[in-house]
Amino acid sequence: MQTTVETAEQLGLTADEFERIKSVMGRTPNFTELSMYSVMWSEHCSYKNSIVWLKTLPRDGDRLLVKAGEENAGLVDIGDGYACVFKIESHNHPSAIEPFQGAATGVGGIHRDIFTMGARPVAALNSLRFGNINDKKTQHLLKGVVHGISHYGNCFGVPTVGGEVYFENCYSTNPLVNAMSVGIVKVGQTVSATSYGVGNPVFIVGSATGKDGIGGASFASADITEESAQDLPAVQVGDPFQEKKLLEACLEVIPTGAIVGMQDMGAAGITCSTSEMSAKGEHGMDIQLEKVPTRQENMKGWEMLLSESQERMLIVVEKGREKEVLDIFEKWDLHCVQIGEVTDSPNLKFYMDGELEAEVPTESMVLGGGAPQYHRAYVEPAYFEKFKSFDIHSIADVKDAKTTAEKLIQLPNIASKRWVYNQYDSMVGTANASTNAPSDASIVLVKGTKKALALTTDCNSRYVFANPQIGGQIAVAEAARNIVCSGGEPVAITNCLNFGNPYDPEVYYQFVYAIKGMGEACHKFGTPVTGGNVSFYNQSPDGPVYPTPTIGMLGVLDDMSTRTTLNFKNEGDLIYIVGRSYNDIGSSEYVHKLLNIEYSPAPHFHIEEEYQLQQAISKAIKAGLVESAHDVSEGGLFTTLLESAMVNKIGFDVKTNSHFRKDAYLFGEAQSRVVVSINPANKEKFEALLHGLVDASDHSVRYEQIGTVKGANIVVDGENWGATASWKEKYDTALEKHFKQ
Repeated sequence: MQTTVETAEQLGLTADEFERIKSVMGRTPNFTELSMYSVMWSEHCSYKNSIVWLKTLPRDGDRLLVKAGEENAGLVDIGDGYACVFKIESHNHPSAIEPFQGAATGVGGIHRDIFTMGARPVAALNSLRFGNINDKKTQHLLKGVVHGISHYGNCFGVPTVGGEVYFENCYSTNPLVNAMSVGIVKVGQTVSATSYGVGNPVFIVGSATGKDGIGGASFASADITEESAQDLPAVQVGDPFQEKKLLEACLEVIPTGAIVGMQDMGAAGITCSTSEMSAKGEHGMDIQLEKVPTRQENMKGWEMLLSESQERMLIVVEKGREKEVLDIFEKWDLHCVQIGEVTDSPNLKFYMDGELEAEVPTESMVLGGGAPQYHRAYVEPAYFEKFKSFDIHSIADVKDAKTTAEKLIQLPNIASKRWVYNQYDSMVGTANASTNAPSDASIVLVKGTKKALALTTDCNSRYVFANPQIGGQIAVAEAARNIVCSGGEPVAITNCLNFGNPYDPEVYYQFVYAIKGMGEACHKFGTPVTGGNVSFYNQSPDGPVYPTPTIGMLGVLDDMSTRTTLNFKNEGDLIYIVGRSYNDIGSSEYVHKLLNIEYSPAPHFHIEEEYQLQQAISKAIKAGLVESAHDVSEGGLFTTLLESAMVNKIGFDVKTNSHFRKDAYLFGEAQSRVVVSINPANKEKFEALLHGLVDASDHSVRYEQIGTVKGANIVVDGENWGATASWKEKYDTALEKHFKQ
């Protein structure tokens, strides 16, 4: 079929890109070839509108064993001969159309990124965003997504150990479903996504290829509209039991040494895996498409090449060792079929029944090769003007703090998410140490060592909306703070950058400045970026979602003895707030949801102040002086105190500081604050340690004793607010009540 610029545009390419493809090939591509470029040059695969800024992020660190983008996921040395493989990715558009399968295959795909490198997945996390919880559509999407995540993860046998769920109107049509997987592998026992060795056979293994997911990468690179439901074939279908067999087969075949390289088939399927492996090995391949096992009869070549059917891998095997590999996959009752071989050509050639279906230069298909890279225009969003009119002095201080607190802790963004996490199996595999001893980050044991991983996903997108650069810094800082409060050392991040249409200059401004903020924070906290995912086009006809650069951070506890939980422990323990208080209520849940103020500035944050705080908390924990530590985040100081008290249904007696507004002190979300409890016997040592960190600078650590752990009731400024148990009941059941209306 002769292609034209109209064909290219129908496939999501621009007229300029069509001309570029013709120039690269030296001729006009046929339909199959153009279809391949349409997925490989889509935003989802090529990062064409983001790569120039992604390159500015810090990508080097002492613990990194591969640089960002070199492999399917980040690879970090955690000591004792072990490494951690981890990554976060989005499955937003599929989840908007078919929430169960969209979320399920998002989980399956990210786990494959981990075990294709030879690591066994040990933990999953997620970060979810939905619209107004009272909307029936939101409830449908939430139920489907949670069911999809739980079904795939529980059947696959990897515990979901942490995550976050937010509700904001802007996510009504376009929810965000970000899934993270974390695996463990011994150093030196990984396998690369590469191909080399002329004549080495190429195998497709795992499930048969069907028509599900065709064009999925292109689908993920366009806005959601009312017609998007017609794109259901672009949503993949997952089978966790098949993936479990594939996991075990892959982890059994790698130690044989017969594998040259392995790549999972995610976005763009056979097209992507053959292109990326060949480009990395600087070789070509000849592929016979008629040999690909299929689920439907008479599939066309382009359908096979673009299918995103799940639970498949492409592997290159050392010639002469095919039987070892075939025997293992036969044992696990999985397809293992040779479909081609490595060549010394710079091109990929795809044949169907002896006829040449497509021939493309390998390098031209991939990120960093021939795929385009764009510098998009950006301008400061006009809505920034609305923030300038915010004046805290025009808002009366809270009159009834108790009633306000009761409303606050029942807001969907703050209340318990147990309706969600109770559907996840958090204990399968027995590595999760957080289930009965909660901490700010999830703690996962590294079996055979004294070590543990500290894992978290974090982003408050309203902060990023208010100030993309500061919000980007806060996302990284809060992740690091959660790990420090759990007794760990922040090590590295993966990110999932969810934004609207990059051709909108205001959206692109949000993206650019969020990247700048993230990069600044990663430099400060020594957490290089190992890789991740960019998801643009997250918007509906009503406009874009909040800019949401989700951070997945890995921390390490070299010894579990430093592990610190968030719950108050003992009657009489002293409660301190470490960090500076401010008259600040900007972008808080209190202002946004209870006062209904849409535009208020990002909360107070200064990166040096945050750094000093984290250093202080880390030193206090390592000195054995801290009974509990919990950072102040959504809901402010009162929510932090309540969450620390509820675990053991223990009470506390605290006093507010009259130098600050009561609403700001109790409900403001100024950053860089941590609530700790200590044994009274350690009071002098604790204060001496912190006092030694205080200097005359504007950002050195401050601390304040605000009360004691006491009884079973909550007492604020001498007023008895009732039993902690009754507050816990309200907090625990608030989200569930929305589903019973």
